[in-house]
Amino acid sequence: MARIVVLGGTGYAGRHIVAEAVSRGHDVVAVSRSTPSDPVVGAEYVQGTALDLAPVADTFTAVDAVVSALSPRGDMADRVLEALTNLVGLLSGTSTRLGVVGGAGGSLVAPEGPRLFDLDFPEEYRHEAQVGIDSLALLEATDAGLDWFFVHPAEVFGPWAEGVRTGQYRDGGDVLVRDAEGKSFISGADFAVAVVDEIEQGNHRRERFTVGY
Repeated sequence: MARIVVLGGTGYAGRHIVAEAVSRGHDVVAVSRSTPSDPVVGAEYVQGTALDLAPVADTFTAVDAVVSALSPRGDMADRVLEALTNLVGLLSGTSTRLGVVGGAGGSLVAPEGPRLFDLDFPEEYRHEAQVGIDSLALLEATDAGLDWFFVHPAEVFGPWAEGVRTGQYRDGGDVLVRDAEGKSFISGADFAVAVVDEIEQGNHRRERFTVGY
């Protein structure tokens, strides 16, 4: 059993990750600025923010993995990188793994590129995609004292396309995962399966990967 802290644990990706980890018997703490409207039974909830880690510092003691599922929206639109920088500072030089949930925009559409972001990418999602791209660059610039992984979901991913848990997904490496019809989709539950699998198996050390069907 691992002790896992999920930042943004009441959001879409975060809540799914919390639920999946709890279902496997892990000790899970969800950190968020708001109290959950539908808490996952078996998870611990702590109110706090990665913008000021001092008040919740004890939460990160003896932790196996920290997952950042923070979304660059609302008053966090321009502060996710600040929060991630704080986490990097806290976890560098420790044995705790840092996992970061990104967006599909930074995924390559074919080996060697280009990125999905570099094509006809919807304007309304460009800011969020850029934050994900910058988050990956921040992680790649860290020294070997930080054990991290970065996960790109499929192109269609969110509460508007919930889907179901199948327990299945494909790992595309750097390349966006598409099915035989060219569609790129992953349910919230199966995205969480991939994240918790990575925490348990450690297949991606200091690298990113994409998931989809």
